[in-house]
Amino acid sequence: MEYKNIFEELVDRGYFEQATYENELKELLSKERVKFYIGFDATADSLTIGHFIQIMVMKRMQNYGHIPIALLGGGTTMIGDPSGRSDMRMVMTEEQINHNAQRFFEQLSRFIDFSDGNAIIENNKDWLLDLNFIKFMKEVGVHFSVNKMLTCDAYKNRMEKGLTFFEFSYMLMQSYDFLYLYRKHGCKLQLGGSDQWSNILGGYDLVRKLEQDKVYAMTFKLLTTADGVKMGKSQKGAVWLDEEKTSPYELFQYMRNVDDRDVEKFLLMLTFLPTEKCRELGKYKDERINEAKEILAFEVTKIIHGEERAQKALETARALFSGELLDENMPSTEIKKSDFENEEIGILDLIRTCGLSKSNGEARRLIEQGGISLNGEKVADTNLKVSLNLEEIVIKKGKKIYHRVIAL
Repeated sequence: MEYKNIFEELVDRGYFEQATYENELKELLSKERVKFYIGFDATADSLTIGHFIQIMVMKRMQNYGHIPIALLGGGTTMIGDPSGRSDMRMVMTEEQINHNAQRFFEQLSRFIDFSDGNAIIENNKDWLLDLNFIKFMKEVGVHFSVNKMLTCDAYKNRMEKGLTFFEFSYMLMQSYDFLYLYRKHGCKLQLGGSDQWSNILGGYDLVRKLEQDKVYAMTFKLLTTADGVKMGKSQKGAVWLDEEKTSPYELFQYMRNVDDRDVEKFLLMLTFLPTEKCRELGKYKDERINEAKEILAFEVTKIIHGEERAQKALETARALFSGELLDENMPSTEIKKSDFENEEIGILDLIRTCGLSKSNGEARRLIEQGGISLNGEKVADTNLKVSLNLEEIVIKKGKKIYHRVIAL
């Protein structure tokens, strides 16, 4: 399907949630090369699959000639966005935030073309950390109504447990980002997840009031499963874009195991396959839906880690499914034999150490329910001692999750 403009594509492929002055924005994106920005608070040393929606939107916008501004939140991360939180975010050191922001830029550069002015990188620590409080409040703070801010979900949900003025200032800081980027780069559009609507509107209103110009705001849907749960969690926690934290094979398996109901949506939002192809694959039923899931897993892994690693992950998954263990690409955990008496480890400790359970209690339940196999043999004894001198140690959890133990 050929789209006339990026707005149509974002709507048709399921990204679009809401926007200010939709028709005006659609026309603007059809006629001009628009500079837009998305912010990334540097709360970890890697982006996650949850950020991948934002990356895909940036890539699609750039493909239509628009200019992304990737805004690293070196300043706002020091405060922490209260949206969706029931408690205050732990304050991080400036050194850690700077490290995380640099890692974000390195990862974003794998997907977005920052050469020759095709995209811009900024870090809001450059203008937020040295603000004069009185001047800032005179220029910016006077345009924000406390009564109105308290009706926003980001703050309303925190009122029972207490909301600090430190966190309350987050909306002002993020709004100032839009004003700063408008003044420096002529940025006319802020994009973000639907949970950021209140914060984004703050900046949109501020620029319009102070600059007397038309700017726009647009949000897209969060990456959620058919059950309404935010996507991005695995047995080991978050699903990261850093291959050292989530291997290409683990990412492949994560996408391969999505709910049947999510296949079409994820193909549309997380791949560049043609729209018609995504919808065709999404209609597959019963056993054939697994073909569509395999294509989804391959395409997502290819975009994030490259075609070679995606192909290896595909081959590993197929070999494991057919019973031919192909160890080299399987997720693995290294264990030192010398750390254990008689170079043996209890099966419960082994399962937990490999990240296949969060506790020995959960590991025990998995065994009792017949969900654990060791080198192809079902484990029934929760007191089993596993020798670390075995030539091969492969744990299977359920029907699809394999993990290799490397004894050193």
